[in-house]
Amino acid sequence: MEHLFLVPSSWAEWRQWSRDGAPQLAGIIAGVIAVNIVFRTVISRALRRAIGRAIGLRMDDTAAVERRADTLISTLTWLFTIFVLFVGVSLALDNLGLNVSALVASVGIVGLALGLGAQTLIKDIINGTLILIEDQYRAGDVVTVAGVSGTVLEVNPRRTVLRDANGNVHTVPNSAITVATNQTQGMSRLYLDLTVPYEVDLARALAVIGEVCEQVGQECAGDILSTPHVLRVDGFVDNGVVVKVAGDVRAGAQWRVMGLLRERVKLRFDEAGLDFGPRPRAAAAVPAQPAPGSAPGADGAVKSSP
Repeated sequence: MEHLFLVPSSWAEWRQWSRDGAPQLAGIIAGVIAVNIVFRTVISRALRRAIGRAIGLRMDDTAAVERRADTLISTLTWLFTIFVLFVGVSLALDNLGLNVSALVASVGIVGLALGLGAQTLIKDIINGTLILIEDQYRAGDVVTVAGVSGTVLEVNPRRTVLRDANGNVHTVPNSAITVATNQTQGMSRLYLDLTVPYEVDLARALAVIGEVCEQVGQECAGDILSTPHVLRVDGFVDNGVVVKVAGDVRAGAQWRVMGLLRERVKLRFDEAGLDFGPRPRAAAAVPAQPAPGSAPGADGAVKSSP
């Protein structure tokens, strides 16, 4: 049977190895480090140039392009580092006298068992790689995946990390992601429902809302791709008529623009003397009914009969 460990067993053999094997081991370590550094530099420059040339093909801003480049660079670097380390460790073990082929044969059954147990991990990596290649989402996007919504903090071949609106951080295995909804890719569309009370002149209210949309479109020109406008009268509810406002904005700007629209519409309605309807009133206290066999006292309190 072929020996597994062939390390030097005497000082003479160690001295021989230090003259022949030690320089080779140092060369392997230096080679692994150099190859990794060169790959990081080359892939970083190549990806940034390629993605930079594609800016005009999509409605992305510079920050979004930088986030995508950083995500792809970190992912490819991670995969390449694992590959280089595997090769380097194999060469180093062979240099140290460890019979790698015998080792692989001896742990074949264990490797098979680990492979069966790592099916989920493999699925995570495959699904995560496809997410990155297809650019479904990237760091900084607001997404909904596996029933969790939030801002993407990190995405790599194994997992996606999100921070929700409450500040909670969620770690989602990529194998659990079947549908990914990206709310900030390229551009965002705002849909805003405004309820106009039945008592208000609808034509006048629509004119005021249209003026506010034009005003906000001018103030936020850097974020506006299509000026918000009154799309239609969308329906009727208990307290008024629903007016839908729509428009296109830069990715992630829809919430700020919608908040500004609500604020300006309320202020303009107040200036124009238009009311949003009666305010809700607090429920009046209902006096307690005297129980059977009870009578109110002189002070109005209910007293039980003997």
